[in-house]
Amino acid sequence: MSNLKQVLGFLKKLEKNNSKEWMQANKPEYLAQKTAVLDLVQQIINGLSSFDEKVLELAPKDCIFRINRDIRFSKNKTLYKTHFGAYMALGGRKSMLPGYYLHLEPGNKSMLAAGIYRPNSDLLRKVRQEIDYNGQNLLSIVEKSTWKREFGQLEGERLTKAPKGYAIDHPLIKYLQLKSFLAVLPLKDTEVINESFLPLSIKRFKKMHPLVEFLNTAIS
Repeated sequence: MSNLKQVLGFLKKLEKNNSKEWMQANKPEYLAQKTAVLDLVQQIINGLSSFDEKVLELAPKDCIFRINRDIRFSKNKTLYKTHFGAYMALGGRKSMLPGYYLHLEPGNKSMLAAGIYRPNSDLLRKVRQEIDYNGQNLLSIVEKSTWKREFGQLEGERLTKAPKGYAIDHPLIKYLQLKSFLAVLPLKDTEVINESFLPLSIKRFKKMHPLVEFLNTAIS
C-alpha cells in the first residue's frame, strides 16, 4: 500500500529528528500519516468483524496509541515513539481483554500480534485455570504444524518457576509459566508496503482468532 510507504518514511524521519521543534514543523505530515493509519485500522476492523463480532463497534481513534512517549519514569527521554500501534479489542487501546495488535515501524520492525498482554493477576489466574482444565483446547491451536510454521511458539514473559498452585512437572508447565499469551508475526518493510498487506493481515488475524477465543473463554 503506497500510503504505508509514506507512513514508514515519516517514521524514519521522526527517528532521526525526535524533537518537539521538528514535530511542530512537520505536524501536517504527521496528521496525514496518522489519518492513513486510522483508515487502515478501520479497514482491519471491518475485516475482523467478519469472524469476531466483538470488534464491530470499535472506532479507530479509540484503538490507536498516542505517539507521545510517557517519559516520567523512563531513562529514555525521547519525546515520541517511532512507530504507530493500534489495539483492536472491546474497549480499544485501554482494554485488558484479548484482541489484535497492529505495529508499524520501519527497519523491518513491524508486526501483527494477537492474544493478551500482561493481564492482571485475576485474568492471569483465570487463563492458567483454563489451561489446567482444558489445555487440550489450547494445544489443538498452538501445537498445529501450520500454526508453528507461521507463528512459532506463544510469546510472552515467563516465570522461571511454576506458578503458585501448580507443579513444576505439570504437562503444560511451559504455558502455565507464561505471563502474556501472544501469537506474533514479524513483518518486513516490503510486506507492509505491498498492495496485498491489508487482505493478508486480515487473513493472518483470522488464523490467530482461535487463540483469542480460547482466552476469551478463559476469562469469561
